[in-house]
Amino acid sequence: MGFLDLFVVAVVPVLKVLLITLVGLFLALDRIDLLGSTARPYLNNLIFYVFSPALVSSQLAGTITLQSLATLWFMPVNILLTFIIGSALAWILIKITRTPPHLQGLVIGCCSAGNLGNLLLIIVPAVCSESNSPFGDSTVCASYGMAYASLSMAVGAIYIWTYVFIIMRIYADNSAGNIENVSIADSESYTEALLPSSEKSSCHDHSAHGELPETVSDGKKLTFMERTFGRFKKFAANTNLKKVFAPATIAAICGFIIGIVSPIRKLMIGDRAPLRVLESSASLLGQASIPCMALIMGSNLLKGLKRSEVSVSVIAGIVAVRNFFLPLIGIGIVKAAHHFGLVGSDSLYQFILLLQYALPPAMAIGVMAQLFKAGQSECSVIMLWCYVLAAFSLTLWSTFFMWLLG
Repeated sequence: MGFLDLFVVAVVPVLKVLLITLVGLFLALDRIDLLGSTARPYLNNLIFYVFSPALVSSQLAGTITLQSLATLWFMPVNILLTFIIGSALAWILIKITRTPPHLQGLVIGCCSAGNLGNLLLIIVPAVCSESNSPFGDSTVCASYGMAYASLSMAVGAIYIWTYVFIIMRIYADNSAGNIENVSIADSESYTEALLPSSEKSSCHDHSAHGELPETVSDGKKLTFMERTFGRFKKFAANTNLKKVFAPATIAAICGFIIGIVSPIRKLMIGDRAPLRVLESSASLLGQASIPCMALIMGSNLLKGLKRSEVSVSVIAGIVAVRNFFLPLIGIGIVKAAHHFGLVGSDSLYQFILLLQYALPPAMAIGVMAQLFKAGQSECSVIMLWCYVLAAFSLTLWSTFFMWLLG
């Protein structure tokens, strides 16, 4: 597969996202005003409560089985590693660039969460369909590739709507001047905070004087482990678990149950399943989530083009993390996993594991920024640069990954 062919394969899905983003930008213009400040919260609520849960549940139910869990168990671990390593690199970036507090959660989200769904669903079949594809027969490659990409999308969505969702929520709640006004929806639909209102003031009072004392009453200094355990107990006691479990997380649990429990799976999954209409309806609803996320990102971009507080150094740092440091670290992780027998010799599977480190940020980050009213315009500017540069970086990394596996 030549470089030019690979470039076309990599650039087309990114261009699709950028074109839909431009449509969202156009719809947000004052003259059009179809996605203005009034309409955006309603579209966000649809994505948060309907489209994303439907997408996650349908993808998981259709791809997860006990057999697939046994053979593909390393993929959820690999995706979790991309989130953890990305978060660590984001923390370093925040310290170096002195990112403002209200943008720190956004930086962590952009560095940790990659677009593990729709880009892979477009790139992998396109690579398999090429006559000179390095992955063998196109039909077999496309079948396995779609299963791998679907599992990547489902698992990635779970981590995004749990791990990243909680982090961005906490940073939004704790950012200066945003403690009292932050909400998940614009007003009525999601008014409860992550911490119960009766406990907010006490929590912030503690944070102003340090989360835990360094010493106890008898003068004995607390150890690091004791302080860490105390912070964990305090967080667990004060956290409202109903807000930790986002709708997409609950949908993921349902999808796992449907996919793993054989009697339920036979009822709902398959061409002859008596209740297949439920799964197909959820899948149809879920297909709307990706274009709607891109529209939201484009509508927020209008404000970002007029005025944005994000610095060039922060944008450059996020681009460097996602397009350079993460892919390099990913090569070492996947190669080590293969060396120790954690990953088989399937080159297509290894290719997707490597690609998971080289993808641009997930579009759901833009939805969360809009939901929490924290860095909406800055998020759109970051996404614009990341996706424009991803057209080139994805091509280069895909070419290198194929050479490496060959």
